[in-house]
Amino acid sequence: MTHTQVRKKYSGQPDRIKSIIKKFYIYAVLVLIVLIFSVVKLDQVEFFGRGHFLSLDNLIILLRQAVPIITLSGGFTLLMISGNIDLSVGSAMSLSAVVFSLMILNGFAFLPALAITLILGLAMGFLNGFLVMKLRITPVIATLVTMNLFKGLALLIVPDGLSAIKGNADQIMPPWINDYARKDVLFGLPLSFFVAVAVIAALVIVQRKTILGKYSAAIGGNRTAAELSGINAVKMVWILYVIVGVLAALAGIARASFNSLGDPLSGDGMETDCIIAVLLGGTAFTGGEGSVVKTIIGALIIICITTGLLTVIPAFWQVFAKGAVLILAVVMNHVLIQEKVKA
Repeated sequence: MTHTQVRKKYSGQPDRIKSIIKKFYIYAVLVLIVLIFSVVKLDQVEFFGRGHFLSLDNLIILLRQAVPIITLSGGFTLLMISGNIDLSVGSAMSLSAVVFSLMILNGFAFLPALAITLILGLAMGFLNGFLVMKLRITPVIATLVTMNLFKGLALLIVPDGLSAIKGNADQIMPPWINDYARKDVLFGLPLSFFVAVAVIAALVIVQRKTILGKYSAAIGGNRTAAELSGINAVKMVWILYVIVGVLAALAGIARASFNSLGDPLSGDGMETDCIIAVLLGGTAFTGGEGSVVKTIIGALIIICITTGLLTVIPAFWQVFAKGAVLILAVVMNHVLIQEKVKA
């Protein structure tokens, strides 16, 4: 074998190694985190026993708490693949939780309250799409504005002197409000979890099998080229904003049902969690590529960290931990994704 042939044989190895790492590192991170929390306090609890991280009860709690971010992060992924972002999802989720709880408190049945709240989510997504795609306002600025708008509306709806929409001596919150997010349907998990799984399954199909998924990647990769090839970028991205708005409303309903009240601050930080999950999942921050499935793995990592740290460190340290994970996600995204884009 000549020197030239040897060089050709081994010159592509670094790229192949990076490709393998990019493909599987997210799963390795999830396994590592699970292993770490599995051995913490192992001297105090039995493996898989009561109080252990991998106990059945703890896993059920973990998956129940994961419903909002699982519901929301898939649509958030498609939006970021298109090269856009929505910072208002947390406030949209809070407003939806407040509106849903207010209707239930005032005698609405579940389905009408669900439908009206989803329409509200559609309207919020439509507004974001209008600001970004029609008025051409930078996505970060546009959704930062609506983030404050939605949060302000949620706070205004809650009566003075109260911190949330909830039952009291004069007006009792129907106990069935938490059926959607707490009542066991199968394997100890509520209906909201299976709805979230169905949403993710639908979004995986959308990404892999429909023109919306393919066009999202094309727009994120090179919007000018996509439009020259006949893709209506304004329409496609607008649809994605509407989808994210509806999913934010659905996540808000799940949170309100889980808490049995409408907290105007219940969605705070959700935009950060979604960004972390999306970046951990390998979606390029500049758009063009990404994976809904890997984003869900990223979301599970966040929930594992949040749940696991509750038994290890004080609650206020969790914000620091999430910040550290965000830094890790940004660095890994830059090393594995952005450098490839530059190349």
